Amino acid sequence: MTITQLKYVLAVAEHKNFTLAAEKCFVTQPTLSMQIQKIEEELSIQIFDRTKKPIQLTDIGQKIVNQAKNIVNEADRIQDIVEQQKGFIGGEFRLGIIPTIMPTLLPMFLSNFIKKYPKVKLIIEELNTEEIITKLNNGHLDAAIAATPLLEEKIKEIVLYFEPFVAYIPESHHNFQKEEIEVSDLNLDEILLLQDGHCFRDGILNLCKNTGKNEINHFQIESGSFETLIKLADEGLGTTLLPYLHTLDLKESDKIKLRHFKEPKPAREVSLIFPKSELKIQIINALRSTIAGVIKGAIVFQNVQIISPLQKK
Repeated sequence: MTITQLKYVLAVAEHKNFTLAAEKCFVTQPTLSMQIQKIEEELSIQIFDRTKKPIQLTDIGQKIVNQAKNIVNEADRIQDIVEQQKGFIGGEFRLGIIPTIMPTLLPMFLSNFIKKYPKVKLIIEELNTEEIITKLNNGHLDAAIAATPLLEEKIKEIVLYFEPFVAYIPESHHNFQKEEIEVSDLNLDEILLLQDGHCFRDGILNLCKNTGKNEINHFQIESGSFETLIKLADEGLGTTLLPYLHTLDLKESDKIKLRHFKEPKPAREVSLIFPKSELKIQIINALRSTIAGVIKGAIVFQNVQIISPLQKK
């Protein structure tokens, strides 16, 4: 069997369809089917149960797919070793970034990175955390930037910075008069949240679980953007929490409505995450050093309490 044949097997296992798998592999469907059939004949087993729709792995097929992932990764590592030995930093690199980090962090480091590493073809996707984990495990991303810890067995995390939560409180709210606020001042009934699927939303819910004021009584508004939440707060519909970096670009008239938490400040941990196979580690390290160089002047908080991005039941 060949590495190419194993890649075909992995494509069918992922897409559960021979035609779609062939398209993703840039071959004809008969070619892909023939190559998979050759492996099955060589091993005298059936990898796929073709009688089911969509196509399913057999029990032995699942074990073969698990091993095939390891083999393909190790084969890719050979080229990676050669490039590291040559000191080459280039090629295609697929990076995922969660939506609540993308608009603030990406402009801070992207220009510096592409100027310093012009041979890297950076392909960036905005994805939620669940999508990022799936794509990292399936080999469709090389790395990602997300809130951590995620406690994923096959994923390694390198912390980039800690980003505090900052309250946005309109002048009509009773907490506006306070110079600093505490977690106990929060009332989930008053907080405007991002839509479900955002880990920043889950962080707020985890933060508020300890206050005892977490019943949603009158109405609930959820939005996909911080800008909308700010406008709703200004209309007197509640308060909201923002990531620290997002507050730096607010208008001066809006910044007077920001209230920082007393120390230790609740914060999210932002990390560069990637498969433990550490493929393309030279580009990962280049990304890490570039981001560290631009972020150290913007994020200086150390006395923080990390709020988990994982959903709590």
